[in-house]
Amino acid sequence: MGTPIGSVLVANRGEIARRVFRTCRELGIATVAVHSDADAAAAHVVEADAAVRLPGDAPAQTYLRADLLVAAALSAGADAVHPGYGFLSESAGFARAVVAAGLVWIGPPAAAVEAMGSKTRAKELMAAAGVPVFAALDPAAVTGADLPVLVKAAAGGGGRGMRVVRDVAALEGELAAARAEAAAAFGDGEVFVEPYVEGARHVEVQLLADGHGTVWVLGERDCSLQRRHQKVIEETPAPGLTEALRAGLHEAAERAARSIGYRGAGTAEFLVAADGRPYFLEMNTRLQVEHPVTECVTGLDLVAWQIRIAEGAALPPRPPRPRGHAVEARLCAEDPSRGWQPQPGGLHRLEIPGVDAEFGVPPGREAGLRLDSGVTGGERIGVHYDPMLAKVIAWAPTRAEAVRRLAHALERARLHGPVTNRDLLVRALRHPDFAAGRLDTAFLERHAAALGLAGQEAPRPADDRERLAALAAALADAARRTGAAGAPVPVRLGGWRNVPSQPQLKRYAGEPGGRAYDIRYRLDRDGLTAEGFDGVRLVSAAADRVALEIDGVRRTFDIAVYPERTFVDSPFGSAALTVLPRFPDPGQSAAPGSLRATMPGTVVRTAGLTPGDRVEAGQPLLWLEAMKMEHVVAAPTAGTLLELTADVGRQVELGAVLAVVKEEREETGP
Repeated sequence: MGTPIGSVLVANRGEIARRVFRTCRELGIATVAVHSDADAAAAHVVEADAAVRLPGDAPAQTYLRADLLVAAALSAGADAVHPGYGFLSESAGFARAVVAAGLVWIGPPAAAVEAMGSKTRAKELMAAAGVPVFAALDPAAVTGADLPVLVKAAAGGGGRGMRVVRDVAALEGELAAARAEAAAAFGDGEVFVEPYVEGARHVEVQLLADGHGTVWVLGERDCSLQRRHQKVIEETPAPGLTEALRAGLHEAAERAARSIGYRGAGTAEFLVAADGRPYFLEMNTRLQVEHPVTECVTGLDLVAWQIRIAEGAALPPRPPRPRGHAVEARLCAEDPSRGWQPQPGGLHRLEIPGVDAEFGVPPGREAGLRLDSGVTGGERIGVHYDPMLAKVIAWAPTRAEAVRRLAHALERARLHGPVTNRDLLVRALRHPDFAAGRLDTAFLERHAAALGLAGQEAPRPADDRERLAALAAALADAARRTGAAGAPVPVRLGGWRNVPSQPQLKRYAGEPGGRAYDIRYRLDRDGLTAEGFDGVRLVSAAADRVALEIDGVRRTFDIAVYPERTFVDSPFGSAALTVLPRFPDPGQSAAPGSLRATMPGTVVRTAGLTPGDRVEAGQPLLWLEAMKMEHVVAAPTAGTLLELTADVGRQVELGAVLAVVKEEREETGP
């Protein structure tokens, strides 16, 4: 074994930085964080032993600057660098720069990163090693017979720089968009085109290799549930694989690792076609976001083994046998019902009930719940980085138990802040096709109506359930207002002696969706009388908790009030409510034809249009970048472009007017 590592700088942010720090603390290793200006008060910065500022906010100014990261490690006295995932984690140049500075690189050799860092080069190597691959297509030669095709970034991952193209005429534009997005995310705009297989599964194999010739295959994960080519739910083992297919994937992955002299943690990703034939996609020369599910079933700490291997340690001859099943869900600040729009803003509370571990697996546990979060309550979710807040992982002896445990935990989570994808995750986990293991990369699109995706009528809680949450919020507000000297006191049935007997009105709107509820109620010595709530009796009310008896069954509602929203958590689920004025202001509506920013972001491209140009309905006008994803702003109707106020590079706030389109009206006869 080589020289022990004493201090590690994590060249990353958020959840993965916190994850690495947790292992470092257990191993007695000092930790160094780096941070942009936007991350100055982030959890990973607060938890580190030391932190170094990277001036600026955007990734290109900060976390993608190899020179600044190496300088930060040297100035803080670190002797090793862990790249995490994303950013420069798969940059051979960064790996070489770290080693050249006399630091230890906690990752595979730069030559292996380089060999697999370019997906085009990786496929050539894998084909030579006998691993099945898709042949790349010449974009200039693509015809209708080749469709659909996939435009894909040669570097990086996470779905950025990827586009499915179903029309040859759209290919050139999608190539340009993919290049721009890949360059912004990874500093490399190279893209390629390959066949796109409908109805396929995304299955990957976890590898761990030392520098002494031992390669561990630590099972496979199914990552088929994706949105915009980014994983949403992952699990291990992959359900429904034949033993022959499973063994074939494991063998191909090991062959890939040995062919390039791999060392450290890595993942070989495959697309499994509907007929069961696997094709190599890429090799991620880093730790994956979804590594916790593998840790849960093997009992291993993969980060600890990354560090040991970097120190020169040898793996035991054989890996531990996996036990049980683990499922992970990525909890993100985004709204699936509105095209996955990012939802920046203040996060007041993030709590998952029943969590057994954070960033690790308690030894000997055969079942449990784990939370790996990048943020904590009180932080602000910005627009510069991806929207993932946390990963919630459940493991149990069987798949059915793990899935049930995860869905229950998500449903009962206290998430007070921006809109999240929590409801989508719960619906997906409880969908009959998910329970049966009928998975493929089109799962979310195929079940869009049941899951409440954009363009579909979102499944909503029954009216009476959301109305009950609004009633509980109104009663908590009444208790708050009747408290003495600002200190609310619990009020029980018969204790409302000084409350006016006339009906009270409180108006709320549910989110997302904006359905309005007018709550009319009266409280007096005889109890609660609420319009439209037959069979509901008040048991007790305080500013933060209301108990109602509903058709003879008592239910408790926890209420948290913040300046912009009221959150109600109950056995019926969670409701986010906005208090509405009793008399709406008609002047707050937008002018006809105005396109307002639906999120804060940066204008990264425009379509080159000028005022006076005619536009068609749905025609792109400009592109906003927020949380590492591009979002198109299109004309809402056919007509004339009157204004275009957004220039490239402009930072826009939520609600800012970006353009104005005058609708084209059909002339009618006399």
